Amino acid sequence: MATTHQVTNQVDELSGYSLLETDPALKEALARAGAEAFVPGLGEYAAALGRAETYAVAERINRVTPTLDSFDKRGRRIDRVEFDAGWHALLAMYREADLVAMPFRDERPGRWAAWAAGFYLHGQVEAGTLCPATMTQASIPVLRREPQLWDRLRDQLFCTAYDGRDLPLEQKRSIWLGMGMTEKQGGSDVRANTTRAEPVGIGGRGGEYRLTGHKWFFSAPMCDAHLVVAKTPDGAPGCFFVPRWRPDGTKNSVNVQRLKDKVGNRSNSSSEVEFEDAYGVLMGEEGRGIPTIIEMATYTRLNCVVGSAAMLRQALAQALHYARHRQVFGKRLAEQPLMRAVLADLALESEAAMQLSLRLAQAFERQDDPAERTWMRLVTPAAKFWVCKRAVELTGEAMEILGGNGYIDDAIMGRLYREAPVNSIWEGSGNVMCLDVMRAVARDPQAFLALLDELGEAFGDDRALRADLDALRGLLATPPDQLEALGRRLASRLVLLAQAALLRQHSPGFVADAFVSSRLDPQWGTVAGTLDTRSINVDAILQRAFPA
Repeated sequence: MATTHQVTNQVDELSGYSLLETDPALKEALARAGAEAFVPGLGEYAAALGRAETYAVAERINRVTPTLDSFDKRGRRIDRVEFDAGWHALLAMYREADLVAMPFRDERPGRWAAWAAGFYLHGQVEAGTLCPATMTQASIPVLRREPQLWDRLRDQLFCTAYDGRDLPLEQKRSIWLGMGMTEKQGGSDVRANTTRAEPVGIGGRGGEYRLTGHKWFFSAPMCDAHLVVAKTPDGAPGCFFVPRWRPDGTKNSVNVQRLKDKVGNRSNSSSEVEFEDAYGVLMGEEGRGIPTIIEMATYTRLNCVVGSAAMLRQALAQALHYARHRQVFGKRLAEQPLMRAVLADLALESEAAMQLSLRLAQAFERQDDPAERTWMRLVTPAAKFWVCKRAVELTGEAMEILGGNGYIDDAIMGRLYREAPVNSIWEGSGNVMCLDVMRAVARDPQAFLALLDELGEAFGDDRALRADLDALRGLLATPPDQLEALGRRLASRLVLLAQAALLRQHSPGFVADAFVSSRLDPQWGTVAGTLDTRSINVDAILQRAFPA
C-alpha cells in the first residue's frame, strides 16, 4: 500500500501462459500444413517462452544492452561485444529447439510451417535474438552452392548445441552468420558500394581475397562470419565469406568502429565496421554478388513478415489481457463498444498476418512448384511491405489501449513499438519491396495473372472481391512510366486479397466475413477500429483471438 492511497485497478503485463495453446488459429494452421509431428516440441517451446522468467529476461536484455570492448588490457585489438547472460540463454533456447537449420535438415512435411511457428512464438517475447538466427538460416541455401565451404560448415550450421565462445571456426561446435551490405553512400543501392576486394594470387571461384572499405550497418558483429558484398577488380559486386578469425588463428581485420544506438532492436548489436585488408573467400562468380545476396534476402524477408506478425500477435494479446481486466466508467474496458471495435480490428489483422506468414512458409517448402515460386518471389516482398507497415501502426494503437501504462519505457508495449520499424526498414524499405513486386510482375505477368486466378477460386461469387482482382489485372495495361508510382497500391491490394482468400479458405466465417467487409469498406484504414461492428460477431472474434 502507498502512503496516500491503495493501488487498485492496475493490470500486470500478461505472462505465465502457453503462447501456442492460447492461439487456436496457429494450431489449425499447423495441422493444415501437416506439421503434427512438430507440434509437441513447439508446445514445449511455447510454454517455456511464456514463463514469467522468460519475459523478465527479454525485458532485461533490452535494457542492459551490448557493449563493445575494442582492445584487451594490453592494447591488442579484439573488437568483442559483450552481452547480458540472458542474450545467450535465449539464443540457446532457440538453437536447442532446432529452429535455425531444421527446414533444411529435416525432410518431414510441414517443416517450414513448424519453423515459422517457432519463429513466430519466439518473436512475441524477444525479437532481437532473432536477428543472428535469421541471417544464419538464410545463409544455408547460399552456402550449399559452395561445396568447399559447405563441407567445412555444414555440421556447425546444423548443430543444435549453442556455442557462444569467441573462437576460430574450426574450434566451434555451432556457428552464427551475419550480413554486411549497407554503406554510407548507398543504403539500399548496393551497386553504389565502394568496398573493394583484391584477389590473393590467382582469383576466381572459391579464391581468397583481401577486402578494404567499410559497412555502415553490419548486423551482429559477434557472428562467426559474415557474407559481405564488395567490388572485384573489374568493378562488379561480388559476395564474400568473411570469417571473424583468419585460417591461421589470428583475428581478421574487420574493425568495429562503434555499435549503433538504435530506436529498437536494442538487445541485438549492430555496428559500423572497417575492413583493413580483411580476409575473405569469394562465393560464386565475380560480378554475381548481388544475385547471391538477393537469394539470401529472399529468406530474410520471409523472416521479417513472420517477425512482424509475431509483434502484432503479442500486442493484441497484451491489449486484450489489459482490456479484460481494467475497469473504465463502470465496465470492463473490453466491454466498451468503441474499444471492442478497436480490439476486433487488431484481432482480424493479427490472424490475417499469421495466416499469410504460414502460407508463405509452405511456399518455401514447395518451391519446386512454379505456382509456389510465384508466392515466394512475388507475394513475399508484398507481404514484407504490408505486414511490417501494419506492425508499426498497430503496435502504437495497442500501446494506446494501455494508456500511460503502455507508454512507459520499461513496458512491453513500448518495446514492441520501438522494435516494429526495424522489419520495415531492414532487408529493403517499403519502396524497395514494392519495386521488387513490380519487377516480378513485369518479368512474368502470366505468373501474376495465374496467382490472381488462384486467389479468385476462394472468392466464389463475391462480386466486390472479384472487382478488386479485376482492378489488379487492369494495372498491367498501365504504361510502364506510370506503373512504378502505383507500386504501393498494387502491393497493398495484392496482400489484402491474399489474406482475404486465406481467411475465406481456412478461418471461421465470422472472421473472414469481418475481414473482407471491413477491408473493402472505403471508410476502413484511416485508423484502427473504424469497422462496422453492427454486422460482425465481435464476441466470437475476440474469443478466438485469445480465449478468455
